[in-house]
Amino acid sequence: MDKQWQLETQAIQGGYEPRNGEPRILPIVQSTTFKYESADFMAKLFDLEAPGHFYTRLSNPTSEGFEKKISLMEGGVGALATSSGQAATTLAVLNICQAGQHLIAASTLYGGTFSLFANTLPKMGIEVTFVAPDASAAEIKGKFRPTTRAIFTETIGNPGLNVLDFAKWSAVAREMQVPLIVDNTFPTPCLCRPFEHGANIVVHSATKYIDGHATSVGGVIVDGGNFDWSNGRFPELTEPDASYHGLQYHQTFGNLAYIVKARVQLMRDLGTCPSPFNAFLFNLGMETLPLRIQRHSDNALQLARFLEQHPLVSWVSYPGLPSHPSHALAQKYLPKGASGVLTFGIKGGGAAGKKFMESCRLVALVVHVGDARSCVLHPASTTHRQLSEEQQRASGVTADLIRLSVGIEHIDDIIRDVDQALATSQG
Repeated sequence: MDKQWQLETQAIQGGYEPRNGEPRILPIVQSTTFKYESADFMAKLFDLEAPGHFYTRLSNPTSEGFEKKISLMEGGVGALATSSGQAATTLAVLNICQAGQHLIAASTLYGGTFSLFANTLPKMGIEVTFVAPDASAAEIKGKFRPTTRAIFTETIGNPGLNVLDFAKWSAVAREMQVPLIVDNTFPTPCLCRPFEHGANIVVHSATKYIDGHATSVGGVIVDGGNFDWSNGRFPELTEPDASYHGLQYHQTFGNLAYIVKARVQLMRDLGTCPSPFNAFLFNLGMETLPLRIQRHSDNALQLARFLEQHPLVSWVSYPGLPSHPSHALAQKYLPKGASGVLTFGIKGGGAAGKKFMESCRLVALVVHVGDARSCVLHPASTTHRQLSEEQQRASGVTADLIRLSVGIEHIDDIIRDVDQALATSQG
């Protein structure tokens, strides 16, 4: 496949190359295992000396097609599909971080990620320090410890919608010699390619825009192949792995060391693999991703402008608006659009917000974003309800905040529905 293809072509043609007489479309290989005629060759598979599939927990032809496509579109060297976005985040961290070590994370993370970092990783002996995304480089560096192994951020915070200052955060990561891991779920590679701005590892919840139709839960890790794992700080990638007869990942696989280790060690042992059918749907969804994400972005901007002028709305947050604190960063890193999620505050507080959401007819009240269909949610009482008020504020969540994931329906119908629900909310 041609890496010089435009992204829209990569989305359709990338990742799978059928040979003579093979299916034109990436097939669903719904099989747990694969037949071989040579015991010696199978031994080579187990020893990582030959490419191929032998068990779907580790690899599968359908998942491989999806992985190759997202890696191509992000500009990475390899990818690993997982059973959920949470699994992708967890494996991305555990691949280089263990008990007694430390992680730095932006405070404005998705509630599930925040909870993972604040509650579960500490039980595993991994401490996490949260830092405001607008903190100075000196402040961020001041949080580092000798045991710090990575920085974790989001391109667009969820639901705060702050845009990452890649220049600042990547410069800190380079200086401190740790990888910058970026969750690129909201923009997708169609709107932002973090590797071009200094990121080293990218994760996605494929459940959102990649799937695009609210059918499948999954995730993916993409390796940029642009971090020096031999800098002396990551022995797990440079020292022998006893479970593979002393194999050394960096020496054997070079710039693929991180993603190979994630697959053959973490996926092998934790088993958070996607089903082939879900991988098929993710690959299918990506074929229209460039078209959908542009419509999501256009619709969200138009709705944000409408809400900004609405007398029953107290504030609107969308990076595409000049009034947004991250607007300059959005213009720099998201010139094609700021994705499809916006937040706003409704006059009348929580009671009015509840009435608004229950009064929407086209926009559905569901726990989701990134769907072709518009949907709405109150994060403080749902996705972020396990967080304390202080943690919610640090994540950008306030009691009056309503999150709206703008779909690809006609914008006039979306605006009409939101307008009537706003009017009803005051009754």
